[in-house]
Amino acid sequence: MPEGHVLEFTGVTKRFGSVTAVDGLTARVEPGVVTGFLGPNGAGKTTSLRILLGLIGATSGSAVIGGTRYRDLKHPLHTVGAALEASSFHPGRTAVDHLRIFAQASGIARSRVDAVLGQVGLTDAAGRKVGGYSLGMRQRLGLAATLLGDPGVLVLDEPTNGLDPEGIKWIRGFLQALAAEGRTVLVSSHLLAEIQQSTEALLVIARGRLVYQGSVRELTEADDSATIVDAPDRDALLAALTAAGHDVDQLRTGFAVRGADTRTVGAIAASAGIALSNLQRRGRGLEDVFLDLVGGELVHPSASGAAPEPAAAVAVPVAEPPARAEIETGGEQR
Repeated sequence: MPEGHVLEFTGVTKRFGSVTAVDGLTARVEPGVVTGFLGPNGAGKTTSLRILLGLIGATSGSAVIGGTRYRDLKHPLHTVGAALEASSFHPGRTAVDHLRIFAQASGIARSRVDAVLGQVGLTDAAGRKVGGYSLGMRQRLGLAATLLGDPGVLVLDEPTNGLDPEGIKWIRGFLQALAAEGRTVLVSSHLLAEIQQSTEALLVIARGRLVYQGSVRELTEADDSATIVDAPDRDALLAALTAAGHDVDQLRTGFAVRGADTRTVGAIAASAGIALSNLQRRGRGLEDVFLDLVGGELVHPSASGAAPEPAAAVAVPVAEPPARAEIETGGEQR
């Protein structure tokens, strides 16, 4: 069974002239779980992964896989597999030919080609030219390429891009199954809702710095939940809540009241003779907390600089994909 490895960044800093792309990044990712790597454009994700893969050197600090730099791994393709951009395939070659060429060049047994095509569900399309593949099929082929060496570590950027709902559900279960085998799975994505459903742990960076590391549950539950309330007469409702001494945040669909449960808020409205159109208890979602983290409004204790327990190993070098719609705008600092 392939062995997952710890991926660890220790005080990693990278400067390009006057621009600091990564600023003292210290983080660990553990095998056995799917870990999401989140950050807005310009956060330093690309640079961090390139340093890990030995594509560029750090100005200071270190990034290792199981305690070893990528360039010093004895069997890199059997240890880590990565797809950091939408892979480019020769449109005139079939999927099986592409993988056979890659396997031969990498010293990997040809028997792995059929195995990985079956793993990603492309067996029936293996003899078709890649030029006729959909984006989702290309994503699957890129994933097949990362699996050729049967690595214990996978690093994938936007693996659900171009997949239909069935494909997204498939890859979610597929990656979770790989992690359950003890492999290290690191997934970079801007799709927060998908990350929330697919991953158990998170690394969040902003402006080159770590702002959170830990579980998805800990991040969303760390923030106080709120009572959401609305009424046809919002002015009267706001006045009643304020008079009762509660902090109220204006929403597009009413108000968020922190520090008060639904019973308390309902009683305030009833005493003021206000009819309510909505009253519910709701915790903040991952997107809300994420935006606070990357916007500097929330500082999480996990970003103190001390890395927790083990991390994920990472993978084969390729450039990060062109900018896609992410939470914030601006190009990734490289």
